[in-house]
Amino acid sequence: MTAATQPPRSYDVIGFGDEVPGVLALVSAAREYRRRTGKAPRSLLMFKGNSQEGVGGHLVRGGLAYLDRCTLSADIRQAYGLPTFGAPSAIYQEFLQRSGVLQIGLDPRKADAALRAMLSEIGADIISRVQIQSVLKDGKNLKGIQLATGNTFLGKQFIDSSVNAELAQMAGVKKLQGFATFDLPESELPVTLVFESQGLSVQRLKEIELNYLKRFTNRNDAEAQRYLAIAAGSDPMLIDQIRKSFVDEKGNLRTMYVGQDHIDIRSRALSVTYHAFRGKKMFLAASGVLLDQANIAILPGGRLSWNALMFYVTGAQAEALARGAAKPTPAMLEEIGFVTQWLKSFGATAVKAASELYIRHAGNVQGAVDPLSGAQMLFGGVPESSAIGTFGYYLDVRGGITGLGNKALAKGMSSISFHHPPLFNIGIRHALLQAVPNLAVVSPASGFDGYACAAGRIVEFNTAVGHGVGIAAGIALASDRALASITNAEVRQVLTTTGKLPRIYGQSYVLEATKLQDFESIMIA
Repeated sequence: MTAATQPPRSYDVIGFGDEVPGVLALVSAAREYRRRTGKAPRSLLMFKGNSQEGVGGHLVRGGLAYLDRCTLSADIRQAYGLPTFGAPSAIYQEFLQRSGVLQIGLDPRKADAALRAMLSEIGADIISRVQIQSVLKDGKNLKGIQLATGNTFLGKQFIDSSVNAELAQMAGVKKLQGFATFDLPESELPVTLVFESQGLSVQRLKEIELNYLKRFTNRNDAEAQRYLAIAAGSDPMLIDQIRKSFVDEKGNLRTMYVGQDHIDIRSRALSVTYHAFRGKKMFLAASGVLLDQANIAILPGGRLSWNALMFYVTGAQAEALARGAAKPTPAMLEEIGFVTQWLKSFGATAVKAASELYIRHAGNVQGAVDPLSGAQMLFGGVPESSAIGTFGYYLDVRGGITGLGNKALAKGMSSISFHHPPLFNIGIRHALLQAVPNLAVVSPASGFDGYACAAGRIVEFNTAVGHGVGIAAGIALASDRALASITNAEVRQVLTTTGKLPRIYGQSYVLEATKLQDFESIMIA
């Protein structure tokens, strides 16, 4: 029997995309269904990447080992008696524990093993390297997915965790490209090619950085000042900006911070040396590439994982890269060759790029049951009585949104920066869709408006949403309801009953939220 004539295979829940929030949503769905019925549902995970390179999307194949964690001020931690990163969802804590994470550094190899174990425990089937040919619909509901191979997979509930909501798009859900939510469809956050270095110790890296910091702050060091001029493209304003990154408010050198399992690079000294070596201006839109201040995960075996090398992309390019299984372009791989030369000059023995890109954002779906804006996040998110968790993160559009400043100026607004990090209560309704009631999008492409995707793209947040969406899918399956009809309160009740509800401590920052609300309403108009 050929693939084209194989009978359809039926499942209860199908996950498209293997980003961590999606995998854990599938696991949550199976656990909740079993809790309610005593039976294991039939679960399928399908994704575009190659499972032989690992399961776990951009954290695993994309090598993004430095985890973005919940951001909390010291006074909030003290007031609520919370640890450094607050109270993550129970399933995220389980994932971190099973992956051996101390604070921030996630070894992709251990993450792959943990996710495979969790999928194995629910009896999920895994199919990788898939290409969707078409979808089957039953009225508004999604009924099945036909692959380019001719195989068809039928399902009752569907969870899309792809960065570009590809399954949702195929199912007829409208998706805005880039930042079309701000009427900037060709503006997009940069993509990153994460790389690992070997042979370069933390101590050696500290010495190198300190040496360059001393040299760059010494105006009499002619060679160092020449490097600085090259990296800044001889732009006096940029030279001044870079110089300010070398010292803190008290005038002390801004050296790297070394934690238990991670390094925060706080100055642009190392970036200057790379851009001087490349003869490329440290300006993303102009050069197309930027070695940013690195977030580095310290991994076993002397490996350092660098989240630093950013590439400029348009909205259309981000979508195309996502559809192409996040594979880096030849130009990006060529840049890694230069990174290798640069790091080897400091003593690294090897540099290895991840097999996939970290694509931060690739547009947002329209028609969520309850869209979520940046202002709503600053107002504190969903009501405390129905919240399933709390998350805090800066409205950080790393690399910037091209054209937003000019557009804002044209509308009479001088500032586009909102520095106060929201601390907001989490729900699931921005991930549920009116147009396809049995499909959820749990990713940076969920129903975010305006600035919301800045915090909404973070894995820790989306995993909390995914936990809730999984529970909702379990409820929907067991009671034959539409996924989109499940409320936050119903999910919260399950978390309460099972002892899995984390602390809820969202805050409403009315002044900042009102400012952002005004900005978003004018810009989104």
